[in-house]
Amino acid sequence: MKRSLFVLLMVILMGFSAVGTFAQQGCLMPPSCPPDAICEIWCPPQGGVFTNPDWLTIDHHRVSVNIENQIAQTSVSLEFVNEGEGLAEGTFIFPLPVGASVDSLTMFINDQPVEARILEADEARATYDAIVRSYRDPALLEYIGRNAIQANIFPIPVGESRRIEVTYSQVLELDNGLLHYSYPLDVSRLTSRRPIEEMSISVHVASNEPISTVYSPSHDIAVSRDGDNAFRAGFEQSMFTPDQDFSLYYGIESDEISLNALTYREGANEDGFFMLLVQPPLSLDVENLPARDVILVLDQSGSMQGEKWAQAQAAAAYVLEHLNPEDRFNAILFSTGVRTFSDQLEPSSVAGEAVDWIDGQFAEGGTNINDSLLAALDMVGERPATILFMTDGLATEGEMDPDNILANLEMAAPQNARIFTFGVGDDVDTFLLDEISGSFHGASSYVRPNERIDEEVASLYNKISAPVLQNAVIEIDGVRVDSMYPAMPVDIFAGTQLTLVGRYRDGAEDATITLTGDYNGEQRSYVYDGFSFRERGGGETFISQLWATRRIGDMLNQIRLNGENPELVDSIVSLSVRYGIITPYTSFLLDENDILSQTGREAAQEEFFAAAQTMASESSGGFAVGAADMAANLANAAAPLAAPTAGIAGDGFDNEAQQNVIQTVNGKTFILQGGVWTDTTFEPDTMETQKVEFVSDAYFDLVMQHPELGEYFALGERVIVVLDGVAYEVTSEAAA
Repeated sequence: MKRSLFVLLMVILMGFSAVGTFAQQGCLMPPSCPPDAICEIWCPPQGGVFTNPDWLTIDHHRVSVNIENQIAQTSVSLEFVNEGEGLAEGTFIFPLPVGASVDSLTMFINDQPVEARILEADEARATYDAIVRSYRDPALLEYIGRNAIQANIFPIPVGESRRIEVTYSQVLELDNGLLHYSYPLDVSRLTSRRPIEEMSISVHVASNEPISTVYSPSHDIAVSRDGDNAFRAGFEQSMFTPDQDFSLYYGIESDEISLNALTYREGANEDGFFMLLVQPPLSLDVENLPARDVILVLDQSGSMQGEKWAQAQAAAAYVLEHLNPEDRFNAILFSTGVRTFSDQLEPSSVAGEAVDWIDGQFAEGGTNINDSLLAALDMVGERPATILFMTDGLATEGEMDPDNILANLEMAAPQNARIFTFGVGDDVDTFLLDEISGSFHGASSYVRPNERIDEEVASLYNKISAPVLQNAVIEIDGVRVDSMYPAMPVDIFAGTQLTLVGRYRDGAEDATITLTGDYNGEQRSYVYDGFSFRERGGGETFISQLWATRRIGDMLNQIRLNGENPELVDSIVSLSVRYGIITPYTSFLLDENDILSQTGREAAQEEFFAAAQTMASESSGGFAVGAADMAANLANAAAPLAAPTAGIAGDGFDNEAQQNVIQTVNGKTFILQGGVWTDTTFEPDTMETQKVEFVSDAYFDLVMQHPELGEYFALGERVIVVLDGVAYEVTSEAAA
């Protein structure tokens, strides 16, 4: 998780009116202690102050952001409920965000204005240190070096609540054509360990310049465009447990197809990582839509009978009813044999007749995959062609050998055909479907038993309905790049943002990026100048994790389709350990207690190699479909993997377990081993640690000397982190 230096909300509960037997001693029985049970007694630390986030719940946390021409105003409303056993009175500490205007910051508690005192960085540091020492909670260390405000909170009686409202303003800086807004959500453990009952973030952006890219690497946002110069982005969830800060990027349009770049480098001696955000026009005018052919190929075999066939008919109707005016189409149904709506491609004006024809059919017979796809490819002419192929089973008629089917299709393969496959249910040949879509520059989708065929097809078709560039290739001059995902060439569609990530060496202050592709039979080129690929450490840390996520997905697919390979196994293990990427196949991060040692790494490789053999041998069934779906999700991930990838039914994988033992902080991954948060770049076989006692004078001196350590030390009382080749170890007898 990335801990940005923005808003911190910390309520220190103090002066409890203790009740019961322990009132005289200033101690309390935990609220969760059952009657007549023997429970651990809670006593305040020195000074008589209680700080127990379990007693404080957050009823709501609402964030409203308004950004106009790079000026962002953030309004926050939180409501805290005291579920403890005594009166709570607290202090509200608010570290100021970078560039925030203090004059525009306002604070209310239950609609009453509150006088807040501004703490300069040194005074704020002293306050943070005092809190860390008193309550043995290092979370505030990440805010060292920032000014802050401080205000008292009205007493909160037992069972009552207090609402806090804060408004502040800041200027967003433009970097490589992108503006970045961030809001901290990963502060819940300072206020409450319980989920937030109602969490919402609403962002409204208006600009004098047209807006291109809108991207969040942290949360699954909904985006609503309001013309070319404005948009709204929203995130909302009940019983929400924050695990990373909210982050939003948006770009200023620079060309017909906008391109923005972000980079990250851990250090000057390390490879760098880059992300390219390619934003085509949101839509194309009817007269600019390229003429293309759309061919539906639907499995009509007996196994499709019932709800699956009804959904397939609805999916076909959606596609046919949303053809572009100049499109041509045809529909092919296959079972034991092959039937076509027409002997030739028809204009979109008669699509309604095809809908009626498909609605009048019923499912029966076997599954002839080979002949149906050959029939579709035989219809492809000079226009770009999109083939949507849907099946729920293995080939049982005609040519049934998958290798022969692929060979037949490749022999008939026109360069302008794209095949998108939909595997329905778990009885499909995932290897065959993935090979077909890969060979024809399409994509595979898997519709699991609890999902709807028509929704999956409609979602994909909406994304690919307006091609802007086909066979697009990106070249970067001025810097050496490799391992870019997705691999070139790619197709770019109106309204669908393309996100590419890759790795680079050296660096460049003025790199040129060229995008070339085909549009409606002619080649087009777009040149973008002046991009900086940083030579020293810094940048957006999530990019390296996103690159690793996609690379692992690509290598898993290689293992699935081409067989297990020791080099790929070793690479997946190394990347999973370095970046904390967990899948059901790489759960050794949770299982191996000594995963960072050579012995642990070798054990993980053996474990994963056995899993890879299974993955490479099973092409059909729930396991195979789950593996294919998971690998595709990783290879095409739009954001870094923040939680284990579900997708293999019955794998018994505990998503919550990862959150308890793996954390990502400022580009580094930490694994909880033996009660110690350990940097995955630490090599226990060869490195000696420089030890420092938690909350000792030397501890705070070290953070003062290296402020960047504050973010890592904020993990807990026992931490090992490698910085500039030195392994620092925070020790704590109390925590041990």
